[in-house]
Amino acid sequence: MLNRLSLKWFEAIFGVSWPSLRLGARLKAIPWWLIAIAFIAIYTAITIYSRPTYRQAFDFIKVGLSITLTTTLFAFAIALVLGLITGLGRLSNNVIIKNAATLYIEIVRGIPMLVLIFYIALVGMPGVVSGLNQLGRWLTGLGVTGLGNPLSQLENNAVSMGVRAIVALSITYGAFLAEVFRAGIQSIPKGQMEAARSLGMTYGQAMRFVILPQAVRNILPALGNDFISMLKDSSLVSVLAVRDITQVTRLYAARSFQYQEAYTTLAVMYLTMTMVLSFIVKGIEKRLHRV
Repeated sequence: MLNRLSLKWFEAIFGVSWPSLRLGARLKAIPWWLIAIAFIAIYTAITIYSRPTYRQAFDFIKVGLSITLTTTLFAFAIALVLGLITGLGRLSNNVIIKNAATLYIEIVRGIPMLVLIFYIALVGMPGVVSGLNQLGRWLTGLGVTGLGNPLSQLENNAVSMGVRAIVALSITYGAFLAEVFRAGIQSIPKGQMEAARSLGMTYGQAMRFVILPQAVRNILPALGNDFISMLKDSSLVSVLAVRDITQVTRLYAARSFQYQEAYTTLAVMYLTMTMVLSFIVKGIEKRLHRV
């Protein structure tokens, strides 16, 4: 029973029938890289369980796991919306919208992510708060005190670094996802749009009910890979003192001087999360190809 399950697992993951392979081909087909990663993860887990120093490091670091996952999920959700809007803007026939979308993408792609995180969090957000203050004073002058007073009294310190980190990641990845959406929409034959328009649909209806569902299906693996990339890049928000697992690891290592235990645990935690997500993305991709 176990042997059959193993063969089915091998065929499902790698798309190759194990009994049909010869000995040499079987050795080549074995995912040695996966076995090595599994060995590293198991060895680290045993080490964490058996050695007090590693266990202490893990117990301290895992506190930041919820911040890492929450930041990634919220930032990716916002980035999806920004990416879709910007991707549609790139395909727009309106010159202003198309150039504005292209400008946003090129600026983000031309600046390192770490610099963007600093700029958006420490320059962009204070600028937004200052603009809201001016808007609030203007509304108060018009007599709209219900909305004007809260805006005029809004302080820069009221926006937490966690919120700034989410905004920075979402704006950065929104530009990358825009190109993914654009490529997905352009991969749909033009005849699909023409057929939808011939049935009396408007451009928006055709895009919503015909083009986008097919495009999302095509780009779903790419979106999954970008989500994994964002999970790894979320470690950059530690420069804003956001207490994700990277920042918590830095604090623990600086306090205990146990650098090997701290950063080994951190690396394996990221590796485990990304590998699990990678297999989920591969499974979704294989299922989509079967449909």
